[in-house]
Amino acid sequence: MSSPRKKVVVIGCGFGGLEAVRALSTADVEITLVDRTNHHLFQPLLYQVATAGLSAPAVSAPIRHTLRRQMKRGNLTVLQAVVTDIDAAARQLVLDGSEPLEYDHLIVAAGATHSYFGHDEWAEHAPGLKTLADAFSIRAKVIGAFERAERCQTDVERAPWMTFVVIGAGPTGVEMAGTMTEIAQHTLPMEFRRIDSTKTQVVLLEGSDRVLGAFVPQLSQKAREQLTKLGVDVRTGCKVTAIDGDGVTYETRDGDTTRAQYLPSRTVIWAAGVAGSPLGRALAANAGATLDRAGRVVVEPDLTVPGHPEISVIGDLAAAKSYGRGEPKPVPGVSPGAKQMGRTAAANILRRLRGESPRAFRYIDYGNLATVGRKAAVVDLTVPVVGAIRFSGFFAWLFWLFAHIYFLIGFRNRIIVMIDWAWAYWTYERHARVVAETPQVASIVKS
Repeated sequence: MSSPRKKVVVIGCGFGGLEAVRALSTADVEITLVDRTNHHLFQPLLYQVATAGLSAPAVSAPIRHTLRRQMKRGNLTVLQAVVTDIDAAARQLVLDGSEPLEYDHLIVAAGATHSYFGHDEWAEHAPGLKTLADAFSIRAKVIGAFERAERCQTDVERAPWMTFVVIGAGPTGVEMAGTMTEIAQHTLPMEFRRIDSTKTQVVLLEGSDRVLGAFVPQLSQKAREQLTKLGVDVRTGCKVTAIDGDGVTYETRDGDTTRAQYLPSRTVIWAAGVAGSPLGRALAANAGATLDRAGRVVVEPDLTVPGHPEISVIGDLAAAKSYGRGEPKPVPGVSPGAKQMGRTAAANILRRLRGESPRAFRYIDYGNLATVGRKAAVVDLTVPVVGAIRFSGFFAWLFWLFAHIYFLIGFRNRIIVMIDWAWAYWTYERHARVVAETPQVASIVKS
């Protein structure tokens, strides 16, 4: 009599979880994929949904449709549920309905959430961008700001509504700031009677001394120059100390002198920090895992939790290192890293089932891409034998466009994004500007 299949549970259908399921699907194991949503999200283009450049279906796809080939093999179950706890001793998950889900091997790819560096009260006034719901909220906030500005009677009253602040100059912050400037300068002119959208101020605040800190200094400087050319007010060396419904307070240093400044704005976007999923704390409490300052799980070279070889942690939740030549190096929180971790975690589970030793994770760095705005981007590629290839400007922008289209999930999404981008390029139009009623508006209408 054959032994029952081993149960492998994967939490999260981001880049890492998706790759892990695909790698496991051909093996003789029972796979259960658990995600709080019913879709896979292409996060690198989520800001385009928030800024009305793309519709939600263009950057997302139903999980069951995405994994339809794997589901036909008969060993994959997909559950839409929230994992509320992990019982490492019993090898069980607790779902939102309180029912247990048993596993023999577990891959935790729950991703990350926003980090406000101990000031969670800022979230009310400065939303971050991680989910489709976040994108819809930011889109309504941005479009709504122009609508409110149209109703203002004086320039003084109007100014905070036409001042947009993006906090954090990583890829998301840079992309948001550049795109918001493009909307104000090219999409909305002539659509309002009382306001001139070209007078909109987009301010990008960054705590360090340069934008895109993960890039080499020369590309970082190129990105800053391109942002400035687009019309973004880039302010580096600014430490945010307070955010409220009327604006942002930040500090700047001039030698030994610290100066506090206040920037009135009714629209603030947070892109400054991320923290590991709350499931990291569950692993710390129930599996003895160690967390770093960002709440990520410190993993072994094979991506498992120390003392629990049956639990692997990958993606943004893992404080992982790459074990190649030389000293181990931290793995950046980018989609290629998550994908590679997903494949490695799956391969190591199969090795263990065959009685073989797991292998240490080795990250292959293909480089970094970031778009700044229309015809502006920076590219830092790592090419075998050739080495680093770095360029910026229009050709970097084209490279960024085609790279993102290539990695999108599904042929339909690629075609839709190509058409939407081509139309936006020639016309400057953004037809995804429709927003639903806000809760405040809905309550007024019903009353």
